[in-house]
Amino acid sequence: MSTRTPRRSPLLGRHEVRLAASLLLLVLVTASCGGADGPSAGDGHDHAEGAAASAALSLPARDWPPAVEAPLETALAAYEEARALLAADETAGLDARARRLAAALRAADQALEAAGAGDDARPLLDEGARAADSLAAARDLATARAAFGEVSRFLMPVASVDAALVEGLWPYLCPMVTDGFGEWFQPGDDMANPYMGPDMLTCGVSDDWAVSGVRSLEEAAAHAVAAHGATPEDPDAIAFWTCPMHPSVKATEPGRCPLCGMDLVAVTEGEVASGVVIVDEARRQTIGVETTTATRRALSGTLRAVGRVTFDETRLTDVTVKIGGYVEEIYVDQPGQAVRRGQPLFALYSPELYAAQQELITALASQRAAEGTTAPDRADYLVRSARQRLRLWDLAPAVIDRVAASGEPIERLPILSPASGHVVEKNVVAGTAVEPGMKLYRIAGLDRVWVEAEVYESELPRVAVGQPAAVTLPSMPGKTFRGRVAFVYPYLDGDSRTGRVRIALANPDGVLKPDMYANVELATSLGEALVVPESAVLRTGPRSFVFVDLGEGRLKPQRVETGVEQGEWVEIVSGLDEGDIVVSSGNFLVAAESRLRSAIEQWR
Repeated sequence: MSTRTPRRSPLLGRHEVRLAASLLLLVLVTASCGGADGPSAGDGHDHAEGAAASAALSLPARDWPPAVEAPLETALAAYEEARALLAADETAGLDARARRLAAALRAADQALEAAGAGDDARPLLDEGARAADSLAAARDLATARAAFGEVSRFLMPVASVDAALVEGLWPYLCPMVTDGFGEWFQPGDDMANPYMGPDMLTCGVSDDWAVSGVRSLEEAAAHAVAAHGATPEDPDAIAFWTCPMHPSVKATEPGRCPLCGMDLVAVTEGEVASGVVIVDEARRQTIGVETTTATRRALSGTLRAVGRVTFDETRLTDVTVKIGGYVEEIYVDQPGQAVRRGQPLFALYSPELYAAQQELITALASQRAAEGTTAPDRADYLVRSARQRLRLWDLAPAVIDRVAASGEPIERLPILSPASGHVVEKNVVAGTAVEPGMKLYRIAGLDRVWVEAEVYESELPRVAVGQPAAVTLPSMPGKTFRGRVAFVYPYLDGDSRTGRVRIALANPDGVLKPDMYANVELATSLGEALVVPESAVLRTGPRSFVFVDLGEGRLKPQRVETGVEQGEWVEIVSGLDEGDIVVSSGNFLVAAESRLRSAIEQWR
């Protein structure tokens, strides 16, 4: 084994003052959150607990043997190629690098197993290989970046114990990653953030190899105490003095700014822990900070959805027969043809129907013959039974009377349309043998139609029966049809997670045709609510923040719960009071400084 000279992390020379301050802040926050029982920034990664979790903080420094060093060098090279792709928002070729990374980590694990050493590092290598498998299987940038973070979580502690192995590599921390592991490493100090990509390529701060892999505030605090002897301070005590124009200036006593000569202002430990930043009026103008007041206002909006014109199902009628027979002649032979109620559709020959008519004629003859006898009503029940059978087979009373009067059965019985409308289905031709219950025609009344709109699950609470609706069609630009919500379906589409909303529209001219696409706008009234401009709200994963102006240049991050968004306004459900002044422009720069100043739990 070759002798190597351990080197100092390149970060400690340039950034040890910043690191010491950051770690001290972590201690303060841990104390304010209840010490070791406080919330952990890594609670969402249960799979890393146990042996792997403890090993991440306890691997002693060592020189990896050549059999382990070689695959680890391959793993670091594949890791760097994957990082460069993600930093450029690219996924092409990412799977090949990830598979090579996974194979190299497993090779290092096998080398340690063969050597009978490294039991503390092997769980990390195994978890890292699994994370690399997930990276290879990722099909989108978000999933790939989450998997890359897990690779970094387990690879960084393994690599950092060998100073020669990480020579020239710099660890970084992305403060914008609020869900998952936000550290990475790369050659040199020309930062290229793999979690944010080209839009925020230089978003990040230099980190320390000594604490890479730290998962929680408690762990960071423990490291800070061990390394610097730090202890929590009184929240009202002065942490340092700074310049409103140059917040990078930090002094241990009052005085003047060495850059501009302004009087330094005090910053308390509590303000540091809460993320308060001081920005005076001149600097606000320089970075474009603007404020606005949280006010109450009536919210009304428009809910937009896509829909489709469909038949009004209350105006659909199926034509069937209740007796078997044969279609002799077709009178309505084209789908789409308009028909009116009582119009003949086709002629039906039915042996059973013909026989039933003969029975009626015979019963009537028997009734007439019995009139001059001692039992003149003996055949009346036969007549009633024959008539009733024909009525149950849907023969009109006028047709039955005609058969009775003529004494001749009708051989080809015309079947009449039961409703007015248009034929939308036709299932018979001349000669078709029909059975009872067969659907022969379907007739739809198109003087009124439905528009069924797909509304997202989150927006369904804003929809109610009777709500005004405006419908436009791409095929008829400039024309708007107005109606109201007639029904909200009580179930969702499981695939699209949308609910259907029905709007009934009059269609006297027949211009609305089923299966046309439609755009639907529903007018909503949301009542009065406390609102701020949309630009004032910063979103960090599931949480939202605003910066409240406390006066005297102090800006404090305040967590809020947001509600409905309408145009440029966002409803604030909790976290603000009416009249509070919040930053509405330039707050991203303020947030960046607040994140760097404080490691408060709310930013995580």
